Amino acid sequence: MLRYLLAIDQGTTGSTVLVMSEDGVVRGRGSREFPQYFPSPGLVEHEPQEIWTSVTDALGDALSSASVRAEDCAGIGITNQRETTLLWDRKTGRAAHRAIVWQDRRTSARCAELKSAGLEPLFRERTGLVLDPYFSGTKLEWLLDHVDGARAHAERGEWVFGTVDSYLVHRLTGGALHITDVTNASRTLLFDIVRGTWDDELLKHLRVPRAALPEVRSSSEVYGRTRGVEGLPDGIPIAGIAGDQQAALFGQACFETGDAKCTYGTGAFLLMNTGNTPTRSKNGLVTTIAWRIGDKTTYALEGSAFVAGSAVQWLRDQLKIIRTADEVEALASSVASSDGVVVVPALTGLGAPHWDPDARGLISGITRGTSAAHIARATLEGIAFQIADLAAAMVNDAQRPITRLRVDGGAAQNNLLMQFQADLLEVPVDRPDNVETTALGAAYLAGLALGVFPDRAAVQRAHTLNRTWAPAMASDERKQHMLRWRQAVLRARSRHGES
Repeated sequence: MLRYLLAIDQGTTGSTVLVMSEDGVVRGRGSREFPQYFPSPGLVEHEPQEIWTSVTDALGDALSSASVRAEDCAGIGITNQRETTLLWDRKTGRAAHRAIVWQDRRTSARCAELKSAGLEPLFRERTGLVLDPYFSGTKLEWLLDHVDGARAHAERGEWVFGTVDSYLVHRLTGGALHITDVTNASRTLLFDIVRGTWDDELLKHLRVPRAALPEVRSSSEVYGRTRGVEGLPDGIPIAGIAGDQQAALFGQACFETGDAKCTYGTGAFLLMNTGNTPTRSKNGLVTTIAWRIGDKTTYALEGSAFVAGSAVQWLRDQLKIIRTADEVEALASSVASSDGVVVVPALTGLGAPHWDPDARGLISGITRGTSAAHIARATLEGIAFQIADLAAAMVNDAQRPITRLRVDGGAAQNNLLMQFQADLLEVPVDRPDNVETTALGAAYLAGLALGVFPDRAAVQRAHTLNRTWAPAMASDERKQHMLRWRQAVLRARSRHGES
């Protein structure tokens, strides 16, 4: 009888669960959205209970669609939106506040203050990250400072911090475990990625009590077992955890140094496997842990574009030039080019390599002949331009070329975007049969721990390609595109003329 794995992919706008059999085939799928809360401009929150409900509902849907009994599942893998920060009561599981989402910019001033104090080199050296409100550390500090009694409760270990993976494990195990894995820990601004431990000096600067922090584990091991979860029997092992982008890197079988992938979700994230030693960025990228299996840690360079698929949602929800996200490709393809229109999708600031939280979105090159189709096409191109900037920085840091790019995520289904990406990067772009590689990576990590997959070669065999795009744009045309983009980015920056 086939063995099955459950992969929980807890994302920014919804939760997806896949049921995968040991032959690597996805047998069932469930997905549930949940509300987004925007208390004021720049603030983004989630209700933790609504996250949990979306997961349990998606679990039921996935098992039902697969016609698989929960009792037949060998284990669970978890992948999650990463820097999103939660604080909850260790005993009751009750959240102390809404989760502060990775997109939230409320701690911009605090990050600027830490930079002014000359602390960025220290944080960068220990964590591989830059001081930006994107990461969890300053979000946790904000919760401790602004929620009644939070600091005292945290110092006594009564209220605990975690990224979404920690919260889900807490709920899945009936409150028995408070853990995270190295990939999520490496996104907090609190974790030394070389020593593999929480860093007391960084905790002191952000005034975070160690008693509130989860135990850090590897990305593939049996952590604990389910208990008291509606729709699941007690005793299913939880055996894989990785942040969403690291899980996608693993799910794309990027096991060799130099392998690179880009996930196009709410944001877009380019990662390159850099092997067993961290590569320090001099070009605005971050160094992160890709995964740890056994006692071996693999590192990655990462560049993050905060807005990708959410730019298409903006066309749909705010500009209302499309009714559904799927319509954008047809609209964009109805014109031969963007006709000089450039969209810089800095709707929540600019991420790597600029790290400008105060940058704002911009549309340039509009003429009397500009149509909704030109804006739609330029928006898709704006996503690809961001990745081209990240790729250039990555090649400089790694001192090795990207020879091909593996892509996944919802927007990787957009053929126009993928061709433009291949043209800008001047390398082939590969899309797998299943673009939900984030969830697949979580399943593979769990499967390795449980012996469902005997080794990484078995994972590699399960990874199959759907389509490859070869670059087709003339070099001069590409240079003109990049010139217009860079000029537009300068205008979008809060400090004009700064690069």
